[in-house]
Amino acid sequence: MEHYNPKKIEEKWQKRWQEGGVFEASENFEKPKYYILDMFPYPSGAGLHMGHIENFTATDILARYQRMNGLNVLRPMGWDAFGLPAENYAIKTGVHPATTTVEAIQNFTRQITRMGLSYDWSREISTATPEYYRWTQWFFLLLYKNNLAYKKKAKVNWCPKDQTVLANEQVVDGVCERCGTVVIQKDLEQWFFKITDFAEELINDLDSVDWPSHTVTNQRNWIGKSEGAEIEFRIKNQESRIKVFTTRPDTLFGATYMVLAPEHELVEALRENIENWNEVSSYVSEARNRTDRERSEEGREKTGVQLKGVSAVNPANNEEVPVFIADYVLAQYGTGAIMAVPAHDARDWEFAKKFNLPAKQVICQYYPEPKCPILEEAYTGSGRLVGSGEFDGMEVEEAKRAITERVGGEMKTTYRLRDWLVSRQRYWGAPIPIVYDPEGNAHPVPEEHLPWTLPTDVEFRPEGASPLALSKELKERTERIFGEGWTPEVDTMDTFVDSSWYFFRFTDPRNEKEFASKERIEKWMPVDLYMGGAEHAVLHLLYARFFTKVLQKLGYISFGEPFAKLRHQGIVLGEDNFKMSKSRGNVVNPDELVEAYGADTARLYVMFMGPLEDMKPWNSQNISGVHRFLGRVWGLVEGLKEGEPSKEALRKQHATIKKVTEDIQTLSYNTAIAALMEYVNTLYANPYGKAQVETLLALLAPFAPHITEELWAALGNSTSIHAQPWPTHEEALLVSDTMTIPVQVNGKVRAQLEVATNITEDDLKAAALAHENVQKYVEGKEPKAVIVIPNKLVSVVV
Repeated sequence: MEHYNPKKIEEKWQKRWQEGGVFEASENFEKPKYYILDMFPYPSGAGLHMGHIENFTATDILARYQRMNGLNVLRPMGWDAFGLPAENYAIKTGVHPATTTVEAIQNFTRQITRMGLSYDWSREISTATPEYYRWTQWFFLLLYKNNLAYKKKAKVNWCPKDQTVLANEQVVDGVCERCGTVVIQKDLEQWFFKITDFAEELINDLDSVDWPSHTVTNQRNWIGKSEGAEIEFRIKNQESRIKVFTTRPDTLFGATYMVLAPEHELVEALRENIENWNEVSSYVSEARNRTDRERSEEGREKTGVQLKGVSAVNPANNEEVPVFIADYVLAQYGTGAIMAVPAHDARDWEFAKKFNLPAKQVICQYYPEPKCPILEEAYTGSGRLVGSGEFDGMEVEEAKRAITERVGGEMKTTYRLRDWLVSRQRYWGAPIPIVYDPEGNAHPVPEEHLPWTLPTDVEFRPEGASPLALSKELKERTERIFGEGWTPEVDTMDTFVDSSWYFFRFTDPRNEKEFASKERIEKWMPVDLYMGGAEHAVLHLLYARFFTKVLQKLGYISFGEPFAKLRHQGIVLGEDNFKMSKSRGNVVNPDELVEAYGADTARLYVMFMGPLEDMKPWNSQNISGVHRFLGRVWGLVEGLKEGEPSKEALRKQHATIKKVTEDIQTLSYNTAIAALMEYVNTLYANPYGKAQVETLLALLAPFAPHITEELWAALGNSTSIHAQPWPTHEEALLVSDTMTIPVQVNGKVRAQLEVATNITEDDLKAAALAHENVQKYVEGKEPKAVIVIPNKLVSVVV
């Protein structure tokens, strides 16, 4: 055999796999199906990063394992190709985003192939192709025709430099995450999807999925279900009412002031009554330029202004309370107004302390003590009511409904979730398939005109309006089809829309009549394992679940959750323990890694670094150890001789099968690799046969597919190792004939005995005392005691 040469053998097998289409899923469902999916990447010019390598390798191991277990595996790859980064790069270089995107995809494909990742390339999709976004537009129209898409004026995060709307997640510390420009708030006519119609199902169905607990919690918190009461406060000497939603109507007697969101309609309505209007107006203007996320940050110092000359009447006790505006109250959450109970709410306590407002305790943990302890902070726990008139002594839960009924309120359930704003003032995205008649009324583009193609006759430099507004071709197309005076919608869709249904398309990617056939969706879906970064734990997953529930409701599919099992890979840090970045110079380049060590070594090391979900630093020294391990595997085949394996080699063979199988099933790849390394050590130390080497190669194949394929062929096998059945262990062979027992003398281990597993206690004592090292420390004295702990220890006391 030649010396192990990764580059030579890896290129050979990658070519054969590709030419043979060996990883293509079958539409023959005689075998059980397994749909494994990576969150598809954005094809940037920088190429794959180590997060991609970790994610894709982890799922590749499982895909290969499932194929060897006889499953029909669907493992596709596609590209989340629309979006702002390509558009920004186009603005910077003048190169059309379609060109740069195609180049990036080609580079990604080359790198993925070089890593030996087993994708079904026959199903490849790109969200930026008309063949794909035709169906993205179809989904928009499906929602529109079912009253789940609508247009309204809304306050949005606006980047003055990029000239586009930003999602809350794209605003970091008040600036655009991409260009660093201070973000402002702006009112624009925008398209929305009515995700709020599905809030209850989106919460309840989280009980049915196998997802990380923190991801489920993030989903629940984002949806933000709250059960409480709507109560009205009368404004003194006015017909107006302030409606509040509160989860704690039991604390109504403790409300000592009210707070309105600066944008609340009552602020302008009460203008003539507000004595300090200039101060109030100035604060309202300032608040408009802060993002919702910034305004609601934990720990941010509270600000606000009292509406002097305006007071409200507490309906529980008819006491007058002052009214403030403060930006920690958001107009779009709840009713845009709160009753403030500083004694029992941490934010209200903080605000009250700053503005010297009273805190009235109405819940006491120690009731019926005659006097509650003086509060040093808000008490948010349970207890019984005090200072609440006829309700004193009542438990909190009982009091919630009783007080609500007494003041004419209404028990309600509300959600933090808001409808999904999908309009973007960008070029590089799917055009919204809506046109407007001369009177300005919206009309859907008929399906026969889909895809409603993205025009190519515009500069992609936004100047306050959507770039599509400058397209002569789009305007002429609209008038040609619909008539003179008709105009097109010029916004494009949020790229989250593209990624909210792509997993359906993979089941039937060449279908020209529908987004995917119901038959194929029902055979392949839901996804059995979905893997990607935890940064997508909220919005992408929420929107994908929303699309699935819409399709279920409208009868297109029978299930309501797209991803049965979800896992997140951790972050690979640089060697300096910081996140990899060009500015730090700590980036590990996958191409350089493969060039130096080969893909198999790169795959193994990325999985061996630590638990898959953990954050872990790169270590260039340790990777050479993994490379040497593969060299030792090669050496086992070179050194193979005919003969009977030792009992220890046989026992280790079956113990390793059991361990690696269990670890792959739980994605515990680092410990599976450690077990394989132990197995190799055992084979080098004991006589072994061909069966032991073939078992090693089969177990190692999902992790290091190239070297195992090469060595499998070298052993005389004509079929691919990846088509072999997964090894199974025999329980009886896991039991060893011998065991190692440590011997202590006065509490310190002085010897190790290799003895038969069925040795008697008397024989074990005799063997321990006869050991020369034990005799040395006993020094000829008669032991006071010889204690045997069966199968574990012999302790000699002298």
